[in-house]
Amino acid sequence: MSAPSSRVLAEQALSRAAGAPLLSGNAVDLLIDAAVHYERWLAAIRGARHRVLLENYIIRDDEVGRAFRDALAERAREGVFVAVVYDWLGCLGQSRAAFWKPLRDAGGQVRVFNPPTLGETFGWISRDHRKLLVVDGVQGFLSGVCISAKWLGDPQRGIAPWRDTGVALRGPAVGELEAAFAQSWASIGAALPAWPAASAEAAPAGDVALRVIATQPATTGMYRLDQQIAALARRTLWLTDAYFVGIAPYVQALAAASRDGVDVRLLVPGSSDIPMVAGMSRSGYRPLLKAGIRVFEWNGSMLHAKTAVADGQWARVGSSNLNIASWLGNREIDVAVEDEGFARLLAAQYERDLQNATEIVLAPRQRRRVEKVRSSEARPPRPRGASGSSSRAAASALRIANTVGAAITDRRVLGDTETGPLLGGTALLVVLAAVAALWPAVVAWPIAALAAWFALNLGIRTWRLRRRRLARQRDPDADD
Repeated sequence: MSAPSSRVLAEQALSRAAGAPLLSGNAVDLLIDAAVHYERWLAAIRGARHRVLLENYIIRDDEVGRAFRDALAERAREGVFVAVVYDWLGCLGQSRAAFWKPLRDAGGQVRVFNPPTLGETFGWISRDHRKLLVVDGVQGFLSGVCISAKWLGDPQRGIAPWRDTGVALRGPAVGELEAAFAQSWASIGAALPAWPAASAEAAPAGDVALRVIATQPATTGMYRLDQQIAALARRTLWLTDAYFVGIAPYVQALAAASRDGVDVRLLVPGSSDIPMVAGMSRSGYRPLLKAGIRVFEWNGSMLHAKTAVADGQWARVGSSNLNIASWLGNREIDVAVEDEGFARLLAAQYERDLQNATEIVLAPRQRRRVEKVRSSEARPPRPRGASGSSSRAAASALRIANTVGAAITDRRVLGDTETGPLLGGTALLVVLAAVAALWPAVVAWPIAALAAWFALNLGIRTWRLRRRRLARQRDPDADD
């Protein structure tokens, strides 16, 4: 028997890592920023004839959220099956139960993912972070875009739209999206009604091969795939991430690729809607830069895209961030496309994005003097084994600092990122110590409430387990 080719071995490795087969015969459109997404999503919903399945982390009660709710309600009144899943924590403070009443009154069904439940002390940690829409089993969309006017910015106040990325799909892959939604739906209540499966029977709509990676809590398909791509990349690996907090194994994989001559780049927000995550991300720049990885910060209002493109042949778009919460804790959905045409489109968009970004570099004594580097210039490979060196006010301040500090070089020297989190932690502990010394009840009451909450949940869980054990003793053949 002849030895398998390297391509066959790589395909097998990717399939096993992702837990998702390679599906051919698809058409893929790249969608850039929320306005394009909302236009395509609403057009698909308004044209639905049989069913609309929508799953999103945030659906906000504003003009955008109401436009989607009303479009769904109109379809439901016309007899179209409409099902919506939203995340409890994502929509906390964004929309209330009353927001969904017009859709429910029209016959639509709405379910909330993972609200707090007695007996599940840490159950709330797992979130449904997917952004997914499937219409009639033939049109599918997945993205990093939530349903909120925040993604559109505020032109009157000079706030630019958020930078985000998604895809529109046709072909057999749509059946995988529908199956992913069905899994989320069934995890909350009764299963979806039966209808013809699309994944095996859908007619080819194009010539693009891809994988749909629908992860769940405690599965690591996306993490394993990201590790595999870092190992397989030979020339380029360009990453965009909204909330990058690299864990050691992944950072080591990127560093190893860079030291092998791969042009590894990471584009992250310059100002984040979650400042704490931005601080954690910056604290990890130094090992990346020392390994020769190029780090860029976006100068716009918020960079929320989650993409990767490698060697001009492979590309990933979806909801997964490069952090442990996405890799291990959440329900996420991404598409990994193995097509040169689509990869070229995403690489070209990446280069356009770098034109609105500032490169972060090590201190002058740790780097050689260079002229301004244009985003389209690829770094020449180094010899193998060689080592190389949501607040709007905060967003405006950072843009000013970047503009002034990098006006000539288009670069900004990395500051002392490690001491910031340490100083913040020191200050917090000092404040807690002072409060505990002066007003002990202020500290004691939250601890008592937390202990009571844990005791209640553990007690309920113990009672449930005991009840199941007694039921099995009475009827050994009964199901759990």
